[in-house]
This record gives sequence, structure tokens and C-alpha cells, in this order.
Amino acid sequence: MWFYKPYIIKIQIINTQPNLTLFILLYYIFDYLHHQFDVVGAGLFQYISFRAMASAVVSLLVALVFGKKLIRHLQKLQIGEEIRDLGLEGQLQKKGTPTMGGILIISAIIIPVLLFAKLANVYIILLLITVLWMGLIGFLDDYIKVFRKNKQGLKGRFKVIGQIGLGLIVGITLYFNETVVIREFDEAFAPEQIAEASQKQQFTDVKSTKTTIPFFKENEFDYCELLPFLPDDLTWLIYISIVIFIVTAVSNGANITDGLDGLAAGTSAIIGLALAIFAYISGNFIISDYLNVMYIPNTGEVVIFCTAFVGACIGFLWYNSFPAQVFMGDTGSLSLGAVIAVIALVLRKELLIPVLCGIFLIENVSVIIQVAYFKYTKKRYGEGRRIFRMSPLHHHYQKGNIPESKIVTRFWIVGILLAILCIATLKIR
Repeated sequence: MWFYKPYIIKIQIINTQPNLTLFILLYYIFDYLHHQFDVVGAGLFQYISFRAMASAVVSLLVALVFGKKLIRHLQKLQIGEEIRDLGLEGQLQKKGTPTMGGILIISAIIIPVLLFAKLANVYIILLLITVLWMGLIGFLDDYIKVFRKNKQGLKGRFKVIGQIGLGLIVGITLYFNETVVIREFDEAFAPEQIAEASQKQQFTDVKSTKTTIPFFKENEFDYCELLPFLPDDLTWLIYISIVIFIVTAVSNGANITDGLDGLAAGTSAIIGLALAIFAYISGNFIISDYLNVMYIPNTGEVVIFCTAFVGACIGFLWYNSFPAQVFMGDTGSLSLGAVIAVIALVLRKELLIPVLCGIFLIENVSVIIQVAYFKYTKKRYGEGRRIFRMSPLHHHYQKGNIPESKIVTRFWIVGILLAILCIATLKIR
């Protein structure tokens, strides 16, 4: 039968390395049992909704179970955050709190993805590379701060080089990989005929640099139209440059936001949940057609990654909420931002990032405004002046004597409102 030969290969692999492969190929094992032996319950693994829920639960459990052990291990190694005295209330009480907690987030994402996702999916591979790539860069930064006692950490230019490198990988993959396509159906098909047309393969898979413009009825825009004078074979220059900018900006935005207990993790969980909804819709041809959303084949698997991402963030909050028992460090924050950026790019929802990641954006902008205004006034008046009491923005409110937990909760509420607004763009046009 059509599925027989591939599964023979998988079974041979399982026999040679039972522990590793049984762990990684859990989805494929149940798929094999379902098709070959019709084992009761094995068919559940065919449903994205079931695997997404399982992924979220396993991710949450991994974070909860191993979090305390990781904290103890970090404390044993005396991996504590060096706290600079910025004159903030309660700040010095955090001195000695273990950092590098991002290791827990990354582990809690990767384990359920390996268990429940289709690992041959190009988007899953790309997201796994993203979380490991930026996790490594963040780990190097934390390592230099903690073990080398260098408060500056990894020099900024090396972080940017790493982010640009990831942007190149993501951009080249999304532009040139033949499986990264959008699916177009004949306009003659009525909505109720779409499912039948898909089964009969009456559609066209198209390589395209189109994206989605929020709040517009005719909501598709092709990046090749940005510079119409540029030859078509050079469109990749525009697209990859945009990808690099988005990955770098969102990754740094999450990094800057990670300044209060639970702020970055909670905000990222909210964003991840919204992206999971978009991924489910974009990967379902019936729902995407009903909502007039671009159908992107194989993005249904991204839902599994998104739910693992959300579960990892919530599980980490168990230990990171005020007062934090562990900090995620750059190991976590750089990874969270990069993953969010790549998921948005995969789903062609990157133009929603300024709204969906509004907390990251305003934190970034507050720093830019503060630094620019300080330099301008120092040059003009001989002394630097400030717009905010302190930047990033969350420190501005801290200086206003607002309790840290209240600031974080209010930022979460704003993040939820922004996520709802983004989801509403599915109908508001």
C-alpha cells in the first residue's frame, strides 16, 4: 500500500535505536499502528486538535516537573543574576535569583514537538532551528554575564549577527523551498465544493511572496510590488531583507520586555495562543475559505508548535511570576521573540506584528525615544534630558511607585486586548 514502504524504514530505525526513536517518532508509531493494525485510539493522532492539546499538556508538565530541579541545579552552580542598582523598589532583593531559566522553556517546547508533530514538515524543522539557534546565542550571552562576570554579556554586534544569520536561514527557506506554497482554488467553486475539490486535487499550489494586510477586504499584498522596477528574479532580495528585519526586531523586543517577573513569559503566551488560532485557520482549507483567509498547506502542524510554546511559557510562569524563583535570561527571551517572528512569517501574518506584539513594540520604541531625546538635548542644551522616568517603559511605571505585579498584570491585559483585536481582523475588514 502507499504508506507501507516508509513505515518499514521507520520500523528498522526503531529496532536499531529503540529509546531515542520511540521518543521522537511517537506520532509516526501511532500513525503506523492506525494504518496497519487499526489499533483502537491510535487514530486520535491523525487529528491536529488532539495533538495540539497533548502538546500543550506535556509542555506544561515538563516545565512544572523539571522547573524545580533546574532551579536547584542552577542554585548549586551559583548561577545568579547580577543586579545593577537602578534605584527601583525591591530590585536588590532579586540579587542571586538563578538565571538561564530559558533552558526550561526551550526544553518544554522541543520535547512535545518531537513527540507529537510531523518532523518532516518544513515549518516544524524551521521553528526547531529557530528556538535552538537563538537559545544558543542567548545562552552564550548569559554564560559571559554569569561565569565571566562581564555585565555587558555578549557584544551587541554578535547578537545582531546571530539574528541576521537566522533571518537568512528563515528567508531563504521560505522563499526557495518548494513545499512552502499557498493553495489557490478555482473561483468557480462554491464554499461547499472546496473540500471535494481539495480531495480531487483540483487546485494549484503556487510559490508566492504574498502576505496578508490586516483590516482590508482585498487583503493580499505581494512583496514583489514594493519595487516594481526590480526584476522578478531579484524579489528574494526584498523578501529576505524584510525577514531579517522582522526576526531581529521582534527578538530584541522580547529581550527588552524581559525586565519584570513574568512580563515576557506571560506576554509571549498570549501572543502564542493568538498565533495558534491563526495557524489552525490557515491550515484548514474549509475554515480558511469561509473566512477568506489565505490557505497555506501544511501549516496545521504549526499549531502543535504554538501550543507547546504556550504551555512552556505558562509552565515557566509557575516559577517566574512575582516574586520570581528563576529568570529566563537571554537564553529564553531571545528565543521567544524569534519564534514569534518566524511563526508570523510562516503564516504570512507578519504585518500584524506591530499590533499583536504591541507590548514588545512599545518597549522597544520607549528605549529608542529615550536614547534619541537624551542625545539630542545633550547636544543642544549641554545636558541630557529624559521623556520617561526610565526606559524601557515598564521601569517608567516602576519609578512611579506602581507595584511590579500590578504593572505586569496591566501589561498582560493590554496584550490580551491586542490579541483579540488581531483575531478580530479575520472578520473586520
